[in-house]
Amino acid sequence: MSPSPVQPTRRHLLLGAAAGLTATTLEAGVLARPASAGRAGAKPSAARSQTLITAGFLWGPPSNFNMFGEQTWPTQVNSMQLVYETLFTFDIRDGTLRPQLAGSFKTDYPNTLTVKLRPEAHWRDGRPLTAHDVVYTVELARRYPEVQFSDVWLYIDAVSAPDRHTVVFHLNQAQLNPGMIKAHLAQIPIVPRHLWEKLERRHAHLSDYWTQDPLGSGPYRVQTADDTQLVMVRDDRYWGRCKRGGLPAPRYIVHPVFDGNDAGNAAFERGDVDVMQQYLPEIWKLRERGLPVGTWLDSAPYHVPGAMPMMIFNTLRPGLNDPRVRRAIAFAVDYARIARDAVSNYSDPAKSSLLLPQGPEASYFDAANVARNGWRTDPAEAIRILEQDLGAVRGTDGVYRLPDGTRLGGWRMQAPTGWTDWQTAIEIVAENARAIGIEIIPTYPSEAETATTLYNAEFDIAVWHITATTPSTPWQRFRDVLDMRGVPAPGLPASYNYGRFDHPDTATLLDKAAVANGTELISTITRLDTLFMEHAPMVPLMYRPLEFFEFNQTVWTGFPTAANPTAPPSFQGAGVDWLYRIRPRRR
Repeated sequence: MSPSPVQPTRRHLLLGAAAGLTATTLEAGVLARPASAGRAGAKPSAARSQTLITAGFLWGPPSNFNMFGEQTWPTQVNSMQLVYETLFTFDIRDGTLRPQLAGSFKTDYPNTLTVKLRPEAHWRDGRPLTAHDVVYTVELARRYPEVQFSDVWLYIDAVSAPDRHTVVFHLNQAQLNPGMIKAHLAQIPIVPRHLWEKLERRHAHLSDYWTQDPLGSGPYRVQTADDTQLVMVRDDRYWGRCKRGGLPAPRYIVHPVFDGNDAGNAAFERGDVDVMQQYLPEIWKLRERGLPVGTWLDSAPYHVPGAMPMMIFNTLRPGLNDPRVRRAIAFAVDYARIARDAVSNYSDPAKSSLLLPQGPEASYFDAANVARNGWRTDPAEAIRILEQDLGAVRGTDGVYRLPDGTRLGGWRMQAPTGWTDWQTAIEIVAENARAIGIEIIPTYPSEAETATTLYNAEFDIAVWHITATTPSTPWQRFRDVLDMRGVPAPGLPASYNYGRFDHPDTATLLDKAAVANGTELISTITRLDTLFMEHAPMVPLMYRPLEFFEFNQTVWTGFPTAANPTAPPSFQGAGVDWLYRIRPRRR
């Protein structure tokens, strides 16, 4: 595996000699922990009451905030919009787009989609944010295919700015896909042309630029970043203060660098973390102890399902290039045990479909098709596939070999170190695979190394994110798993289809689904799901929320819940809204 550009720290920030942070000043860029922050009923200090501490996004020291570089929170695509902003935000509660840099859009289908920008929007340096910035950002993705949102050019032919506040997307008539265009309106972070034009002239590659002070249009800027924490400070001249009727409540946002879920969860339990996006097992037990913690729902499943982490196969590896081997592994997995032991039964056991069986996608979910063409926990069927369908023979080492001598084993399965829920899942998968004669070896590289090897197809098996709920799901998830169009050769980074699965029917079905409606859309989605189940390039392991949203009200209150739905229970997209709703606990 290639070396990681960012090595994770092994320090337990907030678990030092005083079980807390070093007492220095916020103005110097380092958080001062109040001695009483973690005690139930204690009053937060004045400095602490201005500071929101979050966790679950940084798993190594943030060294570069170039959006086109290492993809560090919060400047990467689909991140909380603290530095960079998108034209619209996405609300996971109802699947709608909310105005952000833009106030509205209209379609002249099938020719164009026109966006109207807010004239008051400006960059942190005071320069106006105009349609020319939007056009420049989108054009960057055409000149540099490695840009994460470069696939927008599969669906548009051109982008233009007839005036300073109008952007026109000219749709690709050969590959019409209104859903993906809307998804990109909520996913492309807009960058300042006046800065990046200069940087393009200075650097051969966008990723060569190094900065710890990224210039965005959002409500915060990076103040300091080191191997212990990231500190962000509010921009009190933020253009959106008029649109929103004020500024975000926290003056500072701090993200400590933890070395894993356990350290972050311990800090959350003490009240040293206010809100986080990471797996916390059995969160209801903290509430039973009287701690002021909460989630969107007060009872099981506590979180709203919106994502399905996948077991991703490198379909170019010998043995794993055979769908029968992949299906045998899928039949071996104990999905109920993963739901119980890896994610505290925050979801039902995963099905073999690419569709979430709950929420907006439930109308597409075909239970009969899943039962007929999918998989389930059935080790006997896994062995039948190996022996009867493949003619594999079990060796003296207990591992099957195919007739051509290919050994079904020695495959490394990776999940980022410290991601305890995913680590538990791959340990279960490895144990299940050993029981049927396939050798899978769990490995735990850093998050950065996991991502790099995955994107470059330099892996055997991995657990990773696939498109969750977006304005274009379920279409985009099928694209991400099945479509080879726009995916580079191994060794170059892909933003989807990491296992390089290729099938001749995929493109036709996807293009048909992109413009279909009614029964035709449902039948086409069913055919795509059947293709997925027959070939198993990936296997859903669990259902998760789009993001875990867990809060501790020791210092801050007013977080959104199903009973108080002031904002979505998320960080990305429209989830930024809750920053304007929370308030310090009364001193």
